[in-house]
Amino acid sequence: MQIIGDAGIKTAVTAFDDINKPVHIRITHQMVLSQHNGQGDIYQSLAWLAACRMHRTGFWDFGFEIGSGKVMMTIDVDIVVIGAGAAGLMCASTAGKRGRRVLLVDHATKLAEKIRISGGGRCNFTNLHAAPETFLSANPHFCKSALRQYDQHDFIALVDRHKIAYHEKKLGQLFCDDSAQNIIDMLVLECQQAGVDLQMGRKINNVDKREDGFHVAVDTGVFRAKSLVVATGGLSIPKIGATGFGYQLAGQFGLQLLAQRPGLVPLTFDQDVLTRCKSLSGLSVEAEVGYRSTAFTEGLLFTHRGLSGPSILQISSYWQDAMPVSVNLAPQHDAVAHLLGGKTRQPKADVANCLADLLPKRLAAEICDLVGVVGRLADLSDKHLRHLGKIVNDWQLIPNGTEGYRTAEVTLGGVDTNALSSKTMEAKNVSGLYFIGEVVDVTGHLGGYNFQWAWSSGFVAGQNA
Repeated sequence: MQIIGDAGIKTAVTAFDDINKPVHIRITHQMVLSQHNGQGDIYQSLAWLAACRMHRTGFWDFGFEIGSGKVMMTIDVDIVVIGAGAAGLMCASTAGKRGRRVLLVDHATKLAEKIRISGGGRCNFTNLHAAPETFLSANPHFCKSALRQYDQHDFIALVDRHKIAYHEKKLGQLFCDDSAQNIIDMLVLECQQAGVDLQMGRKINNVDKREDGFHVAVDTGVFRAKSLVVATGGLSIPKIGATGFGYQLAGQFGLQLLAQRPGLVPLTFDQDVLTRCKSLSGLSVEAEVGYRSTAFTEGLLFTHRGLSGPSILQISSYWQDAMPVSVNLAPQHDAVAHLLGGKTRQPKADVANCLADLLPKRLAAEICDLVGVVGRLADLSDKHLRHLGKIVNDWQLIPNGTEGYRTAEVTLGGVDTNALSSKTMEAKNVSGLYFIGEVVDVTGHLGGYNFQWAWSSGFVAGQNA
């Protein structure tokens, strides 16, 4: 039986001659009551239904009891997007603008927390230099199509349309002048204007695919959709709700997963190095940090846990366990030449003071102590000065690990890109299933690149789901 709007309730009630038989009620505004053996006053329940007001989009958002059994609603939509972060919001609004009925659902109660805390609260929302070579993946070519379809200039144009003030901090990094909330509000408004139904605090109990589409079960009912987009993010920063749910869904549907590990994360060290880091805690220098053929020249920060700062975070995405990283504490200077020259010019000068021309005084003294080279330059052999200078320009350190997902900005690895179409983000072997954002094995450099991947992959999926 079909009930057209609330007015149809009265007509429908008279049709239930035998409420002990299974009852199937369909309300045209995307709401279906599943079959249920009528117990108790089904008339009262129908009247209660009639009194409930629909959301602006026509979705019903409630469940109720008839007797001892719970009636679960099955809600028909075109697309369910799981995960209301950067990628999910972009995907939902893009799909909604195409006339799709979109449900955007998230288990968290707060919207887009990773956007809110990013960039010191000002959101480094993209980078002027975003390009395929600024992303890591087992397939470095995978990101090219999405970045070509929707690049940083497209997102900047969106920000401009919403009159959000922003500035370039350095290295192409764009930040809001005011607050990261500006970006969140913009994305939410885009979703609202596209008719997206956004539901937060919805725990997903089950997901499966049947002949009539994907069924996504939450506490209040079941959403049935032609397409399912997984935008659940990675494992980084669990305190704001990060989980491995997206990886579980990928495994459930037979997609290959690549090993996950923390990325853009501080490095930790054994006790000897850690003791020196603690003594220098809070001190920062411009340093070049390298691993094999990759190097980044940005800030390095000594902390009571080890080493952090942009250069360390960048190299952490490349570093492999038990391997050394190279730290150049004075990348603009030849420390050996400076020390030998100082010996000629001022032989009575203390070596630490000479080195302090290149490094902060505390750091210079610590490095001299580390190498065991102390005293007047005149009293030190050229060999010892060369050794000291080499340490300054090429300090080989072997981390014993990272601070883990607790402080990692991203998760490396994830859904194997070989299982996805680079042009649509759809799973090759599961029609209608899409994966976007951080859950996919595409990880950007520090500086707004990962948000750009969220915007690009979200847009592409939203155009095709």
